[in-house]
Amino acid sequence: MLNRLLEFSVRQRVFVLLATVVMVGIGVHSALRLPIDAVPDITNVQVQINTSVPAFAPEEIEKLVTFPIENEMAGVPGLTELRSLSKFGLSQVTLVFEEGTDLYRSRQLVSERLQTVLDSIPPGLTPKLAPISTGLGEIYYYVVEYAADATNKPPTRAEQLMELKLIHDYVVKPRLRSTRGVAEVNSQGGYEKQIIIQPDPDKLKSVGMSFNEVAEAIGENVENAGGSIIQIGGEQLAVRAAGRVETVEDIEQLPLKFGSRPTVLRVRDVANVGIGKAVRTGAATYNGEECVLGVSLMLAGENSRLVAKAVDAKLKQIQTKLPAGVRIIPVYDRTVLVDRTIRTVETSLFEGAILVVAVLLIMLGNWRAALIVTLAIPLSLLMAMTGMVQGRVSGNLMSLGAIDFGLIIDGAVVMVENIIRHLAEKQHKFRRKLTAVERAPEVLIAAKEVASPMFFGVIIITVVYLPILALTGIEGKMFKPMAMTVIFALVGALVLALTLMPALCSYLLGGNISEKDSFLVTFAKKVYSPLLNFSFRARWPVVGGAVALLALAALVFSRLGAEFVPQLDEGSFATHMIRTTSIGLDASLEMQKRGEKLLLDKFPEVMYTFSRIGTAEVATDPMGVNVADTYLMLKPPGEWRKVNGKPIAKEDLANIMTEELAKHLPGEGHLFSQPIEMRFNEILEGTRADIAVKVFGEDFKIIEEIAGEAREILEQIPGAADVEFDALGKSPLLEIVPKREAMSKYNIHASELNRVVGTALAGREVGKLIEGNRRFDIVVRLSDELREKIDDLKRLPVRVDAGGLLTLGQVADFRVVEQVAAISREYSQRRSAIMINLRGRDVESFVLEAQEKIAEQIKLPDGYSIEFGGQFKNLQEARKRLMVVVPVALGLIFILVFMALGSLRQSLLVYTGIPLAVTGGVFALWMRGLPFSISAGVGFIALSGVAVLNGLMMISYFNLLRQRGRDVPTSAREGAMTRLRPVLMTALVASLGFVPMAIATGAGGEVQRPLATVVIGGILSSTFLTLVLLPTLYEWLERNPKPKEDDGLDMGSSEAPPSTALAI
Repeated sequence: MLNRLLEFSVRQRVFVLLATVVMVGIGVHSALRLPIDAVPDITNVQVQINTSVPAFAPEEIEKLVTFPIENEMAGVPGLTELRSLSKFGLSQVTLVFEEGTDLYRSRQLVSERLQTVLDSIPPGLTPKLAPISTGLGEIYYYVVEYAADATNKPPTRAEQLMELKLIHDYVVKPRLRSTRGVAEVNSQGGYEKQIIIQPDPDKLKSVGMSFNEVAEAIGENVENAGGSIIQIGGEQLAVRAAGRVETVEDIEQLPLKFGSRPTVLRVRDVANVGIGKAVRTGAATYNGEECVLGVSLMLAGENSRLVAKAVDAKLKQIQTKLPAGVRIIPVYDRTVLVDRTIRTVETSLFEGAILVVAVLLIMLGNWRAALIVTLAIPLSLLMAMTGMVQGRVSGNLMSLGAIDFGLIIDGAVVMVENIIRHLAEKQHKFRRKLTAVERAPEVLIAAKEVASPMFFGVIIITVVYLPILALTGIEGKMFKPMAMTVIFALVGALVLALTLMPALCSYLLGGNISEKDSFLVTFAKKVYSPLLNFSFRARWPVVGGAVALLALAALVFSRLGAEFVPQLDEGSFATHMIRTTSIGLDASLEMQKRGEKLLLDKFPEVMYTFSRIGTAEVATDPMGVNVADTYLMLKPPGEWRKVNGKPIAKEDLANIMTEELAKHLPGEGHLFSQPIEMRFNEILEGTRADIAVKVFGEDFKIIEEIAGEAREILEQIPGAADVEFDALGKSPLLEIVPKREAMSKYNIHASELNRVVGTALAGREVGKLIEGNRRFDIVVRLSDELREKIDDLKRLPVRVDAGGLLTLGQVADFRVVEQVAAISREYSQRRSAIMINLRGRDVESFVLEAQEKIAEQIKLPDGYSIEFGGQFKNLQEARKRLMVVVPVALGLIFILVFMALGSLRQSLLVYTGIPLAVTGGVFALWMRGLPFSISAGVGFIALSGVAVLNGLMMISYFNLLRQRGRDVPTSAREGAMTRLRPVLMTALVASLGFVPMAIATGAGGEVQRPLATVVIGGILSSTFLTLVLLPTLYEWLERNPKPKEDDGLDMGSSEAPPSTALAI
């Protein structure tokens, strides 16, 4: 079949060229449509249920809301994990489903079960599903603010924030939500405008009314009613009772009570009515000042770069529709990171291609041949992009960043090099230049000669990547795109090698063709010949040295340490600031402002800051008011302070910031992370740190004690840069406890107390005030001044069944107690977590030391346990999968090698290339100070296929020489010298193609570095040891056996020796 394809390609050259042009057109079209992103979206399939619970304490929310929802959701098909959070104002239940589960089907199943929960939770509560977004959904943040020279802004900052929030909610948000790819627009900060009715307790008591009665009376006078339609005089009229209030003055005039009074009792007689603001559970800041912050949430499955660009364009349109003096300030745009990351990939690919071309020019010695092979680079990339678009693989750091052109175009190198040699020999034989008629048949002969081994070699490398497609979990989402892209590129390059390369060679390789070894190959042979002779003479020392190197590599590997994957440097910080759990929002906001101003003043590296405090309007990421996510957007590293003539390291900058903040803001903890990294951790594990140490149990007092002991131990372990509790601690709670005797004496039910407390303190919504398209809640509640004094709360009137009024203090006791601020649960067990971010140490060695010390120093009560999650958990799960994937890959390689050689002994001999390659990869990681990671593990998988190929080609050539009558020692020596050139060429091409990736310093370079380092180190060691050790072992093991006639690959039956470029 290969021969027929080659014959067609050479004889129908015009068709092949036209087909190539068509393919280029398709490839360019695909490249323009290829979705671009920074990294693959590795978040799991999950559904969040948020229930707003305005007035309950955390334990009440857990018992009355979270429990029933958890119980109902248990057993949903495909559910793998169930966790929840109960905090003031919110119950959040997160369901994680199996990979591959259809998100929309899961949401449908959850919605159906929620309908049955409604009867089990307090009336008036409505569980809602979070937007259809992912952990990477927050792609664009912006601030709505007045310009400094705005003349129409309200006089006070509070009024400005209220007006800005109205502008955002009624102008910006509705328009932005219509943008394609946007799932939701969330907001934080500012004040929600309300019409507040604040009854005076003393006046209420004097007129004999309670808070609840005032609320009911107002609620009966603020709504319209429809009267259907009537016909009068042949005309149809719609009927409406226009009872809705339209102004604050209308509310003040509402009647409350009729009776013996000379005038009607109106609202204004017992209450103040005015514009107020809702109770807040969160805020936002920008450069140390309070602001209104908006964020666009991307729809799951969309491309972040395209959606972020669409959002940016839409906001520019919306800007023209805003009132004069109001502007939208972008503060975080995912496109910036994507562009920086893709720029790194583009640079690595371009530099790698240049190095590959340079090697081809030097080694082939023919610029036209080098040009023909070079064409395979962009063409194979276009074919790969076509496959990516069809396979729905985005172009990102992991997919495009793993392409090594030296590896991809190997088939083209083999084909063109052999054609050059044949044409040169034919020209030498005829002693003249070949005509076009003479050139085409010779090209076909040369192509047929190497088609089979070249095809087989590329297939081996391709097959190595197939087991990676079997990876699941986070590592599957990260590395499947890489494997698919490389496979697409390899297949495309193979097709080009069998079609376009012969066609172009028959057209372009005319004129004088010289086949002389380049100066580099000549020098290499001078060095290699005595080294090979020494290896044959000193067989045992050479073999022993190789074994010793392998043993040393195993020892070094055991001390490398391990991490899940290297962190992408996003060029900014996301700092988790944690304050005491009892702090109020206003105090927390003041600390936040001081912290941001401090960072802006002391650190010129910081361009600007913004933060989110507490919980946003849509609770995708609920926090207490004591917690803030602060984003520090940094200037380019070239503008940072210098240390020893170089910009300060980002880790050192974080350490200095931590020290400075601790000095000026005592009692505040800090966790330095990055925006995407923090969101990944939050979505995957429920905490914002790299490592989560979770303490499970039932009694929070005991959990808190265990967690406190564990934290003290963890803080002493080297490498623990940030160690903080996640929502652990207690906050004060004012309990209003009924006096049972007094209530019995006065015939008062607890429900009346609940109504008074709920209406006066939590507030009761009694209607809406509508102005155009704006709607404002009308709320009855106690004034802020009275709410802050317990003595005033005791004077609240309470209705007695007999008709009189008592004060709340007469029938209830007031006491302040401490209660858990937030209750987290996983697998229906309560848990707390200690968040740890590491700097300067790998994950595995830290966790192993921490586990050992905690086991020694903490004795856990029955029913309590400690688990390590986060990156360590991901690393452990990935290792288990690699324990399956790696043997499968090695098994496939062995089967293919055995099929090629037909000899078990020789197959095992070729297999020595794998441990030799691993040796180099391990030493390369060690020399660069890199720990083992899943990126490096995938590099070892890819390396195994590359390492086997040189040995396979070399032994195949040894066998061929023996078939031609040479003895074993002569075959080994002569074959090794003949194979030196192609082995060196392909080693240089494959390794140099990865060099830019290994030394890249741009955004994303740290993620590519381990994989490139492993492949380069492995290729170099495998090449050296294959050239020296493999001929020695072959000469020793094959001294007696005779090869079969069909032993080895079918190298062709031409009189000329086979190509010297059969390579990787």
